[in-house]
Amino acid sequence: MKIQKSAQDYLETMLMLQQSKGYIRSIDVAEQLGVTKPSVSYATKRLRENGYITMDSDGLISLTKAGMEIAQTMFERHTVLTEFLIRLGVDEETAREDACKMEHDISQQTFDALRRHAEQKK
Repeated sequence: MKIQKSAQDYLETMLMLQQSKGYIRSIDVAEQLGVTKPSVSYATKRLRENGYITMDSDGLISLTKAGMEIAQTMFERHTVLTEFLIRLGVDEETAREDACKMEHDISQQTFDALRRHAEQKK
């Protein structure tokens, strides 16, 4: 099943919040992504329906195994691409923004080649 770019962004953001705060709340997702609470509510409903997240009675979000796999993949792509662009001389803010755009659209083959190249240069 192909997952939409926005869903990938939500899952990646949820993973980052889990890592930084130890928990995931809808309000934090909204703030991090700069979207409204109703937008997060709609997205979390769809992510739950598709088996990517669960929510407990207190509204805390957890990534399922499938959700975690997608989130980790997107986070890795974002991190590698950001580092690669910074090494090319792009300022950090621009590198992060561009990496966010690129992470969704490049092929796995291209990403693997970029990662190998970046690892050789370390």
